[in-house]
Amino acid sequence: METIYPLRAPGNRPSKLSNWQKTRCGSVSLRKPSFPLNITDPRVQAYCELFSSAEEDLLGKVSASTQAHPKGHMLSGHLQGSFLAFISIILQPRYILEIGTFTGYSALCLAKGLQPGGRLHTIEQRPDDAGTATENFRMAKAQDKIILHLGKALDIIPSLDLEWDLVFLDADKSNYLAYYALVLPSLRKGGLILADNVLFHGQVLDKTVKGKNAIGIQAFNEAVKQDPAVDHVMLPLRDGLMLIRKK
Repeated sequence: METIYPLRAPGNRPSKLSNWQKTRCGSVSLRKPSFPLNITDPRVQAYCELFSSAEEDLLGKVSASTQAHPKGHMLSGHLQGSFLAFISIILQPRYILEIGTFTGYSALCLAKGLQPGGRLHTIEQRPDDAGTATENFRMAKAQDKIILHLGKALDIIPSLDLEWDLVFLDADKSNYLAYYALVLPSLRKGGLILADNVLFHGQVLDKTVKGKNAIGIQAFNEAVKQDPAVDHVMLPLRDGLMLIRKK
């Protein structure tokens, strides 16, 4: 029979849960967690969202409509979206590059910190998702500051002759290293790259990493770790988010 303990400070003895704790937190099992490693424990996720700034109505609508998408799990969501917006507002970028638009949620979050006259360039390969994102940008009245490019990022990135202040990398995982090599020279000194899914469903934790996506992420993580041109920190936010600053 497994032992269940409530959430509590380290070293404290188990205590009875309050009604609020039961509603918001539940109990924590000492055995290996059954929730997938690509998403934080749902109770922790819910608690963090509860004590973060509320999701804007428009972003809530984008999130709700994306849930019906066959790949709706790829949505950045409230907590990660808030983090992206926070970083952008602090950095106040003039030019942002997003590799992987999906339905546009993350682009709308990143665009919040743009300087007056600034632009966010986002790249999406799937026409249907690009169409949905374009409609969401119009609904947000952000079409003048968000430029969507339809096609392969490896072809489009070299054609964008801009110096980036902020890059969000969230496309096909097997090409992360190629994207990194393309954007780093065009990233300004002190600029940031935010790379999503760097834990890739926990598969990078396996003794032998398998699958082209997990292998691609592991190779990317190792390359960034060895790159003397950057500082970096990996956060266990959602499916793992790496912050990379060009020295």
